[in-house]
Amino acid sequence: MRSLYDVPAPAKLNLFLHITGRRADGYHLLQTLFRLVDHGDSLRFSPRADGEIRLATPLAGVPPESDLTVRAARLLQAETGCRQGAEIAVDKRLPLGGGLGGGSSDAATVLLALNHLWQLGLPCSRLQQLGLALGADVPVFVGARNAFAEGVGEALQPV
Repeated sequence: MRSLYDVPAPAKLNLFLHITGRRADGYHLLQTLFRLVDHGDSLRFSPRADGEIRLATPLAGVPPESDLTVRAARLLQAETGCRQGAEIAVDKRLPLGGGLGGGSSDAATVLLALNHLWQLGLPCSRLQQLGLALGADVPVFVGARNAFAEGVGEALQPV
């Protein structure tokens, strides 16, 4: 099995944002226009036969079990019964908490790349559903298109 290198995880801009309500679980209902930009993080993936998910580049102050990339990989394993593992390295260019979607984009890139690397064959729509469990911005990054979004950000219309 081959490795995947320099897989892009783009940033996003919200060209506008209207808060239209709030759900009982605390998530805001919104309308926004997501614009993906060609600047972002870059990830590398190497397969592991032992089923382990290892983060080669942990973020200071973020335990691996809380890191969105690790959580995305483990979610994909759990949802598919996949016994393969991976080592993930993130070249972090986007600031944490900067509103550019860096963590969400990294998580989406993990779902897409490992779906390919592990030859799982899940459709984009299923990866978007899984991504929503990780964060409201993840589905737009899985779809890899500029989009008008409603709901908590999961109801997407390509633009």
